[in-house]
Amino acid sequence: MTQKIVLALPAYNESANLEPLIIAAEQVFATNNYPFDIVVVNDGSSDNTLDVLKHLAESRPHLHIENHPQNRGLGAAIKTSIVAALALAPADDDIIVNMDADNTHDPKYIPSMADKIWKGGYDCVIASRYQAGSEEVGVPFFRLMLSRGARLLFQLFLRLPEVRDYTCGYRAYRASLLREAVSLHGDGLITRQGFACTDELLVRLSTISRKITEVPFVLRYDKKQGRSKLPLMKTVAETLKMLILKK
Repeated sequence: MTQKIVLALPAYNESANLEPLIIAAEQVFATNNYPFDIVVVNDGSSDNTLDVLKHLAESRPHLHIENHPQNRGLGAAIKTSIVAALALAPADDDIIVNMDADNTHDPKYIPSMADKIWKGGYDCVIASRYQAGSEEVGVPFFRLMLSRGARLLFQLFLRLPEVRDYTCGYRAYRASLLREAVSLHGDGLITRQGFACTDELLVRLSTISRKITEVPFVLRYDKKQGRSKLPLMKTVAETLKMLILKK
């Protein structure tokens, strides 16, 4: 196999979650004989996330650390992770995978997502909470209601035919799609710094390619260590504004 996968992780105060996640990802890549790199963006963490990453990187030449000295928000961290991943993914058919760094997204779904791109011809694959076989374990009620409300709004305003989960940040992208998006939008690819940034990115990408589909996955919120970082009302307001303005 000549194509590679770059796993790109934005991280804020994830010192307890990163090592098991990275080990799990490495096992998936090794089992499937995928050439790979891993990029982790430390977004100004106030815990010892950066120290954990430096320790892990000592024995892992495939682990690359990007550091924000100050917390800049999820949007900036994802944008940094994409730019860094693209530098490691020169081929158009390389794949960049974004996922949360809190251990709620299991890397075992990466092979099925990669197959959708390499064999199915898709440009973006979303790990979906709303397909047959999907499940959400340990998710608080308010988050369930928020994600379902957002799903209805996106189905009304965006209407991607094969997409049910518009807000999950666990996604695989063909490198050429992200490269075109960065070329087109530059620093404006992601402008929202909160959790609405993942929605914004999908809206941007859908104007370039409609070859977007999903695979089912099980969200393991019960494995998360530490508090949720989701600002509920701000996320709702940003999502509504983006959908109404379509920008």
